[in-house]
Amino acid sequence: MCTTCGCSGGDAHGVVGREGARDGESRYVPRAIGKLAFGLTRAGNHAADASQQRLVRVERDILSKNDAYAAQNRRYFSDRGIFALNLVSSPGSGKTTLLVKTIELMRDKVAIAVIEGDQQTSIDAERIRATGVPALQINTGKGCHLDAERVGLAAEQLELADDGLLLIENVGNLVCPAAFDLGEAHKVVVLSVTEGEDKPLKYPDMFHAASVMLVNKIDLLPYVDFDVERCIEYARRVNPGIEVLRLSARTGEGMDGWIGWLSRRGGGH
Repeated sequence: MCTTCGCSGGDAHGVVGREGARDGESRYVPRAIGKLAFGLTRAGNHAADASQQRLVRVERDILSKNDAYAAQNRRYFSDRGIFALNLVSSPGSGKTTLLVKTIELMRDKVAIAVIEGDQQTSIDAERIRATGVPALQINTGKGCHLDAERVGLAAEQLELADDGLLLIENVGNLVCPAAFDLGEAHKVVVLSVTEGEDKPLKYPDMFHAASVMLVNKIDLLPYVDFDVERCIEYARRVNPGIEVLRLSARTGEGMDGWIGWLSRRGGGH
């Protein structure tokens, strides 16, 4: 949770603004992060307990505030018929390549926009804009996830088309993004075969929160030690209702299943 990973509180998550932006892009400017001390007084364990209680209260306040912004986003998306997805994964799972391939296959069917979340750089947003689709980069600085307030501000700046598809690529992290609702219709967790098949058991909150798991990079299966069936079994231990699709965003294998899922769920209208 954010109160223990270094980006606790709203101050750590920065602001969406124009400072330092290029080509009209919004830039996420991190603010200073406050530090909490543990057991530094004569009270010893009592001080540590009090600090832990404070952390729990701060965590609850953060999530409550985020949920309120997420509810606003969800109403906004619903009122305008926008199908919003939150793509989550470890770094390097292939999310951006998946987005590029998805855009290529769907841009003639539906208006698409992308919000990119990374701690630094606008590399991914530039890759998306090269497809001709509008994309806005949020740099979170020390923050390890996107939050609903910044996504709402980004959505307003993108001027989303009604009845469109909004794809949100979250910061690469299988922990904090699980707890932060952005107002999306679904979380989509991407797991590449270059990772361990035990990820669903190690990071259960993320796989429990997701509606679908995309097992990506299946073109590499002959070259890696990855048991797909065991991975699916583990995911369904955590979330019995999770849908599973196998694909390779690089080669296009299995992408028809993903595009079909999007169309059935509301992303193709």
